Amino acid sequence: MVNKITLTLFLIITNNIFTGSADTTTTTCTGIHIHNSSTPTCTYITSTTSCNPKGYINYLQIYYCNCSSFPQAGFILLLIWLVILFYILSNTASDYFCPAVEHLSKSLNLSPAIAGTTLLPLGNGSTDVFSTVIAFTTTADGGDIGLNSVLGGSIFVTTVVVGVMSLLITYQKKVVVVDKPNFIRDVVFLLVTLTNVLVIVIIGEIGLWLAIVFVSTYAVYILLVCYIHFINQKRHKLVFVGDDIDDHFITVPLLLCSVEDENVVHPAEKVVHCEEQVVDKRSVVAIVNLLLYVVKLPVYLPRRVTIPVVTKERWSKPFLVISMVLGPLMVGVVWSTKEGGLGLKGSLVTYFVVGAIGIGLGTCTYAFTSRTMPPQRCLVFWYASGFLMSVCWTYVTCNELVSLLESLGNIIGMNPAIIGLTVLAWGNSIGDLAANVALAMYGGPDGPQIAMSGCYAGPLFNVLIGLGFSFVFVSWSNYPAVYVIPEDPNLCETIGFLMVGLLWALVILTKREMRLDHTLGGGLLVIYLCFLFIKLARAIGLLG
Repeated sequence: MVNKITLTLFLIITNNIFTGSADTTTTTCTGIHIHNSSTPTCTYITSTTSCNPKGYINYLQIYYCNCSSFPQAGFILLLIWLVILFYILSNTASDYFCPAVEHLSKSLNLSPAIAGTTLLPLGNGSTDVFSTVIAFTTTADGGDIGLNSVLGGSIFVTTVVVGVMSLLITYQKKVVVVDKPNFIRDVVFLLVTLTNVLVIVIIGEIGLWLAIVFVSTYAVYILLVCYIHFINQKRHKLVFVGDDIDDHFITVPLLLCSVEDENVVHPAEKVVHCEEQVVDKRSVVAIVNLLLYVVKLPVYLPRRVTIPVVTKERWSKPFLVISMVLGPLMVGVVWSTKEGGLGLKGSLVTYFVVGAIGIGLGTCTYAFTSRTMPPQRCLVFWYASGFLMSVCWTYVTCNELVSLLESLGNIIGMNPAIIGLTVLAWGNSIGDLAANVALAMYGGPDGPQIAMSGCYAGPLFNVLIGLGFSFVFVSWSNYPAVYVIPEDPNLCETIGFLMVGLLWALVILTKREMRLDHTLGGGLLVIYLCFLFIKLARAIGLLG
């Protein structure tokens, strides 16, 4: 578990992103350093709208108001909370999100490619789609912000995430062979889509019918995914009929048993030769486990009572009933707090509806499940519930993490342009980073294939659905006139780097028999670092 936390900390702190325009930095709380004492600074924070937190906790108020007498202690407290948030994000991805994706794909009989092109983009990209549509339709420069956000997130996922996965797999000396037809399909489809976006940006306008055709391309992509899946299934059935069934099912378990039996040390031998040492070790381990349990309980329990888990290893009927009651309530709370315009009446209606749904689901769960074993029917419903609630927790944690990182940037006096190009844009890809890397490292034999499919299907989903529906909505509002794309020469630069990363992956993998290795990962990280250097250099004025 420590390795998971360290891995996530290293990945997010050292590699995250990127894009957007410098105009977005004007929303940061930049006036906190012009005051000489803590009292006027605290007054400025509480009275300035731009200092309001993006999450649920006002970290600037904690540091400058509540901990004004001991600022060092306040900063250490924020750093400890930062580590806790990273742990929650990493642990949610590895212990809840990954098992939910794996079991849900098995229940639906989905191949790793289909799971990576449907479940992962839906889980990681739904919030991006909503934020992109809202940016396009509610702000004057939303088109520029939305385009930069989607394209910048895409280049991060297809370069950094794929690169890091390749390097980690190489470091662990694993041999992962990517499915060639599915990989080529995803990369080529993404290249064609980016070419269409580039043409739209160069032309500078888009009409309603062209926007509908653009977003409909995703339906063609899903149909192609299903077609390739059915062709592969048919091919595997033919191969399976021609094989010796007995040999197939006997050989693999024997090989596994022989490997495991080589290093087996029987418990009886330990008791005979070193009984006292074993007893002492068990006592120490029990004490350590108890301490760890007490420390982890505050961050474990809230997720356990809101995320449904129906696996045999972690089965508990009371926890399942409670999670089915509290899960909808948590979704309602998140929805009502993020939608500030609901008002008191709207919030009460929301809580009443989700409360009734939760009580109904909890009652049915209590009545139709066994106390001794997890449910055997309607598994898709249970796994889908766990999947959706793990996505909800990831969304909440990412928002809080971005809010804390932005506050820390303001406290230490980071350049506002740097904050806008890095911290303020992290939220769009932290979920992809945590989920895909966790799947690749801890998601079982199909984990790397699902993660690789998600690394290309996710950006394709965000571009075609996020930008596509945004184009449809703004074109519909301007119909019969066309929607004018905001002028931004950096968009073509971003698309260019993104296409270079895709072409690099396509060429390297096909020449290396579709094996993930250090050449692929290192090249992708170099491409991203060049992109990030140019963006940051332009933001601080080194480049025109």
